[in-house]
Amino acid sequence: MTPRSAAAAPPLPPRPALLRASTRLAAVDGLTAWALEAEASAVARRAALARDAERLAAPRIWPDTVGSLATTTWRVARAAAPDAPLALLSAAAAATGLPVAPPGGGDGTIERADRLVRAGGPAYVKLGQFIASARGLLPDEWVDAFAWCRDEAPPMSPGVAEEVVRRELGDLDAFSSFESEPLAAGSIGQVHRAVLRDGTEVVVKVRRPGLRRAFRSDIETLALVCAAADRMHQGVRAANLPGFVTLFAQLTLEELDFRLEAANLVESVAVLEDLGADDVRVPRPFPALTTERLLVMELLPGVSYTRLPAAAVAGDAGARLFTAGVRGVLEATIVHGLFHGDLHAGNVLVEGDTFSMVDFGMCGRLDAPQRAGLVRFLLGFAASDARAQVEAMRTFGAIDEGADVEALVQSLQRDLSRLDARTDGQVTFDRLGETLGRLLRTLAAGGFRMPKELVLFFKNLLYLSGFAAAVAPDADVLAVVSGILADLFGRDGGALAAELLPAAPAAGATPGGPDA
Repeated sequence: MTPRSAAAAPPLPPRPALLRASTRLAAVDGLTAWALEAEASAVARRAALARDAERLAAPRIWPDTVGSLATTTWRVARAAAPDAPLALLSAAAAATGLPVAPPGGGDGTIERADRLVRAGGPAYVKLGQFIASARGLLPDEWVDAFAWCRDEAPPMSPGVAEEVVRRELGDLDAFSSFESEPLAAGSIGQVHRAVLRDGTEVVVKVRRPGLRRAFRSDIETLALVCAAADRMHQGVRAANLPGFVTLFAQLTLEELDFRLEAANLVESVAVLEDLGADDVRVPRPFPALTTERLLVMELLPGVSYTRLPAAAVAGDAGARLFTAGVRGVLEATIVHGLFHGDLHAGNVLVEGDTFSMVDFGMCGRLDAPQRAGLVRFLLGFAASDARAQVEAMRTFGAIDEGADVEALVQSLQRDLSRLDARTDGQVTFDRLGETLGRLLRTLAAGGFRMPKELVLFFKNLLYLSGFAAAVAPDADVLAVVSGILADLFGRDGGALAAELLPAAPAAGATPGGPDA
């Protein structure tokens, strides 16, 4: 069944009304007014960064690129790894579903790529983070080798974070205490605990000095590596690695501006409050203490789900926690077109039955047609319906007009049927990565492209499978998703389903099947 046209897609709930109605935002002095202004300005800022990303990813020689190339050549030579840049890019691109074969590892390729990342700039570490998040899409040895990129970034030198705060705010007088030892360090920056003058416990996120220039130089260098490989390797040309560099540049440039992250936070707070998701929390920022390089937000309690004691997930506690987390993510995506874009274990905190999300540097946003398309895709995915999945992808412009859709549907349906036969229709956490990997490779071979929003959403599905592995290893991930969709579409007499689906399931019915 063909999905609704873009013109017929129901509009998303108006964001300004949500921000004005939020009592959680109103509880922070000046936050509602700041949120309304930030929501409007962030649209233009993201569009400007997208244009900047395209320019940076276009292969050309700039004066600063020559210096970067010389430095990169020295790094590669020291690592004795002339093939490392292309291997690293190919693995990162494969982690987003592009049709490039993941490079081998038995010949030392992984070790050479790892040495390059350790010697390289911040963009190389971000590529390593892409690889580390792709279990199921890449061989385990690649994912395991780059786990340090996500968990072990070196901290800044002592005193540097305080100096950045002074430069942004003029002094440290806003804080009654500021812990010099960081809570965590990442490729973009690091976070410190502090206490405001009124006794509020906060987290202070500080961007690494010189990061914007370093990222831009690294991205320009990667664009040149792609252009050279594109001319020499037919497989690279088919995989569109330059397109991946553009996507990578857009994601990383947005992460560098903490004002955009603060805008993501306030929108997410208002969205979750509107949904009544009391067991899912997002920290509120303090607008007077937020700049491009500095973000101060409330401290949320909890620990990463990978550090939970066994008693915390005993019995059905783990299943309840998993369902609450998935529900918060899915409902925000489907109702409001907004979702956290990087839900790895370090960005999810658990306390009791509460699921908290932090680090909103990456955030996915769907427009109204894409939201409707994603709903149809999820229903098709849950029902192993290849045609529904392929048709839904048209909404994202992810399939070329000239693609052989019938051949694509038949190939994908064969793969899905084989997987169903092996798993009895269940997709537990250890099968989700394989299922998504097979899906993306089949679609890519048929002319499928991965827009930014789909890259982030599919990454989240993989992250949620890791969440299930830690707290509810026996959960059927897609059964949980289907149950949440059924509940969501059954509310208010099935009003949302009637808007989003051409043939809405009856209230309370489980959505799915070829005609869903």
